Amino acid sequence: MSPHPPRPPQPPQSPVRSVFGRASFPEYQRVLAILRTETVGGALLLFATMAALAWANSPWAGSYFAVRDIKLGYAPWHLELSIGHWASDGLLAVFFFIAGLELKREFVSGELRNPAKAVVPVAAAAGGVALPAFIYVLFNLGSGAETLKGWAIPTATDIAFALAVLAVINTHLPAALRTFLLTLAVVDDLIAIGIIAFFYSTGLEPLMLLAALVPLAAFAFLVQKRVRSWYLLLPLAAATWAFVHASGIHATVAGVLLGFAVPVLSSGRKGEPEHGLAESFEHRLRPFSAGFAVPVFAFFSAGVALGGAGGLGAAFTDPVALGIVAALVAGKTLGIFGTTFILTKSTRARLDSSLAWIDVAGLALLAGVGFTVSLLIADLSFGTASAHNDHAKVAILAGSLCAAVLAAVVLRARNRHYRAVELEEQRDDDGDGVPDVFSAPERKA
Repeated sequence: MSPHPPRPPQPPQSPVRSVFGRASFPEYQRVLAILRTETVGGALLLFATMAALAWANSPWAGSYFAVRDIKLGYAPWHLELSIGHWASDGLLAVFFFIAGLELKREFVSGELRNPAKAVVPVAAAAGGVALPAFIYVLFNLGSGAETLKGWAIPTATDIAFALAVLAVINTHLPAALRTFLLTLAVVDDLIAIGIIAFFYSTGLEPLMLLAALVPLAAFAFLVQKRVRSWYLLLPLAAATWAFVHASGIHATVAGVLLGFAVPVLSSGRKGEPEHGLAESFEHRLRPFSAGFAVPVFAFFSAGVALGGAGGLGAAFTDPVALGIVAALVAGKTLGIFGTTFILTKSTRARLDSSLAWIDVAGLALLAGVGFTVSLLIADLSFGTASAHNDHAKVAILAGSLCAAVLAAVVLRARNRHYRAVELEEQRDDDGDGVPDVFSAPERKA
């Protein structure tokens, strides 16, 4: 008889889930292509911002604001807008159309279609929105209802500006971090769209909103039939935008709705391209969005008269500015890093073997670079003629710069490790055209 009784059978343990694991090789290639376009767009965005600030603080500042405020359009259709408003309401609709395409693609065939992979970037993005908003509110609780209108200003991440920072510091982020950064920005855009639609729409006109459904439905019908003719789709998209603008909902929401209507997957018919219509539209329009629409918006939105040292001092005595800087630098970082850390430690999950928590911290700092959507929400919160709006824009620039510098310090310190990971991700010993790390059996998620 054995001195030790047999052990009872142990229940099978769930596999350890890897956080920040590599995506598939096709997804990796797609992400790199998007990031290359956005990096160039980020450089143009930076140039446009510097040009606007230089002009707005030059002896010819009056001409900058005069050009921005020139009105164009047809008043009876509610379309007599200043050039600045055309940039924010019109050109940014293209940016949000791309965001709608990217969102739908992520949920249908990208990283967010798998709940196990989606939970971390979705939760991190939510944390990176909630904590900055909370910090901003804390700074402005005693300042009245007017300043509290800007609670959503520091909640957005600007992927183009963040990538411009990476290009400047010449860091080599591993594939997993690049994919996470893009997915985080996509979810962040989704939350920003919801915030703009529900909290920054005024004077709702239900009839105009119902009228918008007619061209939107026609647009959706044509794209579902895989119609690509611009002379049919563009007028319908413009009509949808015009009706949404007249309805009181911010016109950029029309871009998102149109993006959601476009099919992601190929129809599978003979002669049709393998990729869906969404990828085709995104490929055509992303360079225009990143290279023209967003920089032009930034040029007409970022120009603020700083007023020298006295003006800067006045800006940073405003709780609006203090709240934005603290929220972008500390709120974004703690919200994203803290949510990711807690979620990982409270589940059977671990970081990918190629990464460390300092890498997540650097990425969380980088997410504090908020610009395009932050500037838009500042205009919606306070109006272009408000001192709070000017102070908010100064704070967005200052907070984004501070977050970028801190992220550069952290990520640059890890650049030697990133180079080693990058070389590993490029090795193709079997010569099949796919790097070996992507050919290896996938880890269980």
